[in-house]
Amino acid sequence: MGNETQQTLEDIKYTLVYNAPINKVWDAVATSEGLAAWFMPNDMKPVEGHEFHLNAGQFGMSPCKVTEVNPPNRLSFNWGKDWTLTFELKELEGKTEFTLIHGGWDINKATEFGAPHAPIRENMNQGWAGLVKKLQGYVEA
Repeated sequence: MGNETQQTLEDIKYTLVYNAPINKVWDAVATSEGLAAWFMPNDMKPVEGHEFHLNAGQFGMSPCKVTEVNPPNRLSFNWGKDWTLTFELKELEGKTEFTLIHGGWDINKATEFGAPHAPIRENMNQGWAGLVKKLQGYVEA
């Protein structure tokens, strides 16, 4: 087996039910202002093909590109050179089931900052655990 074999690491996935209407959750994940409130400053627009940046603080500006917009149920974008971020929303009688999927992990790859994917995935997994709670606080407020 050569080094070019892709060794996929499992997607990071979180599903929570928010006590908030689906449109409010959609606005929190599919608008620049909404994303900035719980995630990172950005210039995202919910338009397929739109290229934007996430301001990752010390790590600088991460290039992203919106790949799918299906309001108010699904938004996907490419993040950096390897990752995909997907937000899935499902209406549950006035509440919203929210699923976050962070994919594109490969044991043989490193981020643009030279960090190997495996430990970064662990860090991000911890980070997302906090962020989906932060989003919950934001939409339920």
